[in-house]
Amino acid sequence: MSIDALFSPFSYKNLQLKNRVVMAPMTRAQSDNGVPTQQIVDYYARRAASEVGLILSEGTVINRPGSKNIQNIPDFYGTEALNGWKNVIDAVHENGGKMGPQIWHVGDTRSSEDYPLVDMEKASTMTLEDIQDTIAQFAASAKSAKDLGFDVLEIHGAHGYLIDQFFWEVTNTRTDEYGGKTLKERSKFAVDVVKAMRAAVGEDFTIIIRLSQWKQQDYKSRLATTPAEMEEWLLPLKEAGVDIFHCSQRRFWEPEFEGSDLNFAGWAKKITGQPTITVGSVGLEGDFMGAFAGQGTEKADLSELIRRLERGDFDLVAVGRALLQDPEWVKKVKEGNTDDLLNFSAESLGVLY
Repeated sequence: MSIDALFSPFSYKNLQLKNRVVMAPMTRAQSDNGVPTQQIVDYYARRAASEVGLILSEGTVINRPGSKNIQNIPDFYGTEALNGWKNVIDAVHENGGKMGPQIWHVGDTRSSEDYPLVDMEKASTMTLEDIQDTIAQFAASAKSAKDLGFDVLEIHGAHGYLIDQFFWEVTNTRTDEYGGKTLKERSKFAVDVVKAMRAAVGEDFTIIIRLSQWKQQDYKSRLATTPAEMEEWLLPLKEAGVDIFHCSQRRFWEPEFEGSDLNFAGWAKKITGQPTITVGSVGLEGDFMGAFAGQGTEKADLSELIRRLERGDFDLVAVGRALLQDPEWVKKVKEGNTDDLLNFSAESLGVLY
């Protein structure tokens, strides 16, 4: 099996990558009161030094009430937190890497033991003033990303968090301009967020959005059940300023619609003409649900991934748990040392190394 496609350069706007491997965003919740520590700096720098093409940070939250549901999720606002992120990006660059923050608002997903006095914001009940300030805070964090020297940014629009709660008819029951019976109508909030972030960073700075059909509240949920519905969802986001679509699946090899073996990223690229990132159990046999249940999983070969990449289904490949377990995963794959790749242990979810 040739791995040349995985290690070919990628170029788009200001973004120049040495290979197609992306470190997927993975919540660590180990930033003290929202401020990244030296341990966080070292964690990302270690992956950069091991030849990850692009690092996407764990979710980092905007300056809104209830934007996080765990105390030590990092902030992406305020002098102290932004100084911490400046240390991160400087270390990543010093080690030859490229990186973007994932900018986030969790919406109505409070953990029972966290923030009992915070009323989490809901897509269905936010006032128009709340919505406009939230859009402004997404834009402010986008400007900070560019000002700090990050190479790209990602908007978290997936997995049942705030932006996704506007997409989803179950959680968006609004009757004003931010609601609606169709997915296209319910996409207005996301479109307005993207437009504001695009205005904040200019035309040459690359914006990624992470999207998913599934929700943490319902793993079988689907926003778009046909290619036509996916067009109504994705094309307005492209027009608003999204450059790259990061298409989250639990298993990257699963087809999105009947009659084609294209996965979510494949369909997103076909529909929008934009670059896409695939993700979902890359390099591992089992999906992340087992990890949350305390189960490990064995490594898997990359032949199906490479086949789809060579075919042009997607442009970049996000690797999550495999890179969490083994910071040198990319180097080992590049050098052909696949026997040295590590199986995934669920214990890796709770540690930084």
